[in-house]
Amino acid sequence: MIDFHYWPTPNGWKVAIMLEETGLPYTLRPVDIGAGDQFRPDFMAISPNARMPAIVDHDPPGGPLPVFESGAILIHLAEKAGRFMPHSAAGRKQCLEWLFWQAANLGPMAGQLSHFVNYAESVQAGDHSYALNRYRGEYHRCLGVLERRLQGRDWLLDDYSIADMMSWPWVLIAKPLGQSLDEFPNVARWRAAVKARPAVQRGVDLGKDLRRTGPHSEAARNVLFGQTARSLRG
Repeated sequence: MIDFHYWPTPNGWKVAIMLEETGLPYTLRPVDIGAGDQFRPDFMAISPNARMPAIVDHDPPGGPLPVFESGAILIHLAEKAGRFMPHSAAGRKQCLEWLFWQAANLGPMAGQLSHFVNYAESVQAGDHSYALNRYRGEYHRCLGVLERRLQGRDWLLDDYSIADMMSWPWVLIAKPLGQSLDEFPNVARWRAAVKARPAVQRGVDLGKDLRRTGPHSEAARNVLFGQTARSLRG
C-alpha cells in the first residue's frame, strides 16, 4: 500500500496519473499547501523540500520507504510495477534524459510563468513585464523542444511512459498560461492523445473537490509566496 501525499497541482497530477495507470493501491493523504500543512514535521520527514507530491511505500521488506520529488517517485513506481519505463539500457537512458529535462526546464519555466500570470499582480503591484516575457519565452522554447521530439513519433519514447506523464501536465495548462498550441501541431496531437487515456482523466480529477475556487486569502498568499529558509524551521 502507498500513502500518496497530494494536493491537486500539475506536479501532483504526474504521480496521480501513474498510480491510476498502474493500478497500484494507494491511500490519498491531502496536504493543504495554502494552510501550510507542508511544513508540518511529519510531512517534512517525508519531503525535506516541503513540496508536493510525496509518497510512502509500505511494501518494501525493509519497512516504509518515503520518496519525494515527482521524477524520483515516477521512477520508483515504474520499477515497482515493472511498467512505463524501458528495460533496455538505451531506453532507460532516454527516459532519464526526458525526466531530468522536464525537472530542469519545462516544469520550472511553466511554474514561474504560472506565478506571474496568475498571482504576481495580486500579491505585489508593479511592472512584471520582464518576468512575464522571460518565462513566456522559455515556456515557448520548451514547447519547441517537445515539438521537435514528437516529430514522426507518438510518444516521447518508443512507447507511452513516465516521460510523457512527467511533461504532460505542464502542457495541459498551456491555454491558461496564455500559450496557444497552434504552432505546435505535434505537441497538440500528443497532448490530446495523453488526455484521452482513462487513467489520465482519473488522475487529473483526483482531489478536484480540494481545488481552490476563488482568490487566495492573505494568509494563504503569505504561506505560498513568502517562503524562506525560516519556513522550514517549523
